[in-house]
Amino acid sequence: MSSKYILLTGGTGGLGVGVTPAILAHGAKLTIPYRQEKDIKSLQNKLSATDFEKINFVRADLTQENAVEQLVNDLGRVDILIHLVGGFSMGATHEFSYDDWQHIFNLNLNTTFLVCKYCLRKMREQQYGRIVTVGSRGALEPAASLAAYSAAKAGVVALTKSIAQETKDLNITANTILPSVIDTPANREAMGEENSDKWVKPESIAELIGFLISEEAKDISGAAIPIYGQA
Repeated sequence: MSSKYILLTGGTGGLGVGVTPAILAHGAKLTIPYRQEKDIKSLQNKLSATDFEKINFVRADLTQENAVEQLVNDLGRVDILIHLVGGFSMGATHEFSYDDWQHIFNLNLNTTFLVCKYCLRKMREQQYGRIVTVGSRGALEPAASLAAYSAAKAGVVALTKSIAQETKDLNITANTILPSVIDTPANREAMGEENSDKWVKPESIAELIGFLISEEAKDISGAAIPIYGQA
């Protein structure tokens, strides 16, 4: 993929630090947006100095449309979009604040819409593109106290499937993956480590994403792929 340009959002997050090294191994030109300098540190610790220097880091708030538009326009070309940005929060519906509801939708669904919107403009001009978004098992199997998160992720799935239909004759694919609990430091801290051996490993997610952005997966679009681990 040495001739391809990849935009990888959320590359400095708990999932991203597991996915980014695998994406770098494909040899593409990689851009990762970030919010604060400290966000880069955890990723830097996972990479060799040589690999770290290959990444184009751009400060951007992906919840703001003008920031996303500028980010994508400044890149010039985007062949592949991997959108990992998201957030998780629990709470019973009758107790959940509207501010928290909007926050969950902003992080999970609205950022997905914005990056897809502007990357698609580039991809449609190029007549080529690969999009991978991150839904959730909760999008298909909502649980108690997960209404906001599940609804937002269900929106991500629906959005991605719609994009696949819009682009089916343009050599653009759009697929979403549906992880269960991901084995990240944040989840271990929040949930304990007792069942962590059954959670989905970021490296497994990276392998699936790597396949979906490859030419071997050119006939797969509009798929919502479960990756549940052993849970």
